[in-house]
Amino acid sequence: MDLQVLTQEAIVAAKTAGQFIREERKKFSYDVVEVKAQNDLVSYVDKTAEKIIVDYLIAKFPEIGFITEENTNTTKKQYNWIIDPLDGTTNFVHGIHCYAVSIGLELNGEILAGVVYEVSGDECFSAYQNGGAYLNGNKISVSKRAKLSDTLIATGFPVNNFTRMEPCLKSIEYFMRNTHGVRRIGSAASDLCFLACGRVDAFFEFNLNSWDVAAGIIIVKEAGGKITDFSFGENYLFGREIMAANPLIFDEFAKVVNGNYLG
Repeated sequence: MDLQVLTQEAIVAAKTAGQFIREERKKFSYDVVEVKAQNDLVSYVDKTAEKIIVDYLIAKFPEIGFITEENTNTTKKQYNWIIDPLDGTTNFVHGIHCYAVSIGLELNGEILAGVVYEVSGDECFSAYQNGGAYLNGNKISVSKRAKLSDTLIATGFPVNNFTRMEPCLKSIEYFMRNTHGVRRIGSAASDLCFLACGRVDAFFEFNLNSWDVAAGIIIVKEAGGKITDFSFGENYLFGREIMAANPLIFDEFAKVVNGNYLG
């Protein structure tokens, strides 16, 4: 597999879907929103965007399978595209900026390439293994801030699984008191990319799906960031929990999250 070629084609797919999303937002009506589960929204925009991506990639690489949020194609193979056609659907349906197309390439649980197209900002983040991380073609890296007190933290709030609310709120309180602040952007894919380019310095969240984080994982890694699950292990793609940061503050940051969730 030529990861550079695969990444470039994923960029085309993501931008094509992103253009569709951008145009639909101009005329979008909340009346067409469907509810998949408590506070879990979807519309024809998510479903059509996913079909655009799948149709494009299957025509280019028929040997690669799929893991998709909206189940457009669920045929798994040795290599698999992991797709979130619209990460930040709640933002989208309410007309709030920051929603993204996310496409990751997986092999045996490892992400080899990833593209996140943040539609409202027209920003395309991309990376492939040992190839560096990029924003609109320009190389990016995580921040160099070395003190937790100088950092900005990103996270996500629970929307339908409140079983770990207490450790979530404890972590947020600590970071509110001991950093520049906490941001809840509403798109985990974008959170990871904003970490990769140094806008935020760390990110944590639980109850995420693989399609929320797949592309962002490789983008953060190639930008020099460090990622683990809450136990400092590697089960962050399918394990539904992730913490990531620039390596200079990772230990101090992760100790807080680990201590609150598992301590």
